[in-house]
Amino acid sequence: MRGWFAMDKNQMQAMIAERAAKELKGPLTVNLGIGIPNLIPDYLHDDQVYMHTENGMLGIGPADPDNIDPNLINSGKSPVSEMPGASFFDSAQSFAMIRGHHVDAAVLGVLQVDQTGRIANWSVPGKDIIGVGGAMDLLEGAKRVICTMTHTAKNGDPKILKECTYPLTSQRRVDMVITELAVFHFKDGKMYLTELMPGVTLEKVIEKTEAEFIVALN
Repeated sequence: MRGWFAMDKNQMQAMIAERAAKELKGPLTVNLGIGIPNLIPDYLHDDQVYMHTENGMLGIGPADPDNIDPNLINSGKSPVSEMPGASFFDSAQSFAMIRGHHVDAAVLGVLQVDQTGRIANWSVPGKDIIGVGGAMDLLEGAKRVICTMTHTAKNGDPKILKECTYPLTSQRRVDMVITELAVFHFKDGKMYLTELMPGVTLEKVIEKTEAEFIVALN
């Protein structure tokens, strides 16, 4: 695997998705957010991980580019496939599954995360608001929440901050953040650096991270 400095945007996102896929070991029901999380099925090889989407499907798989079914999409409107044993239901039932704590893990794309694990992923001040979607429900209802994101914004500003400057999605703290530079875990309101991505140094992570964290590398 090449280091982050030799990668373009698509390669960085693929690396993050591949690392996130390693966290999903069945039997597991998982909801994937839009953006980087939607790439995870390309790297998932566990037939006991069942993908859930808010618009009413359990058992989604990666789309076949040569056989796209326009009726099969996820909540981000991306094409998907139907895995053996897949089930369909309305949005009310889908959100009941989330709010009833029947989703084992959620993988969300985020705009910002603070050093205690709170995230902002639905609104940028001064821009049109699309809406919070299912992120708020997933944060409250999923048993485990993993976030995937690029470490910095397009202008180079850190996205892992002491405090989020965008509106928070929920007061619930996430469990884990994966970027192209590092992996962080959160426990008791503190952030721990647990893994460096290939070719990345601790000094680089410190340089690109505003938040305070505890180094806990194995």
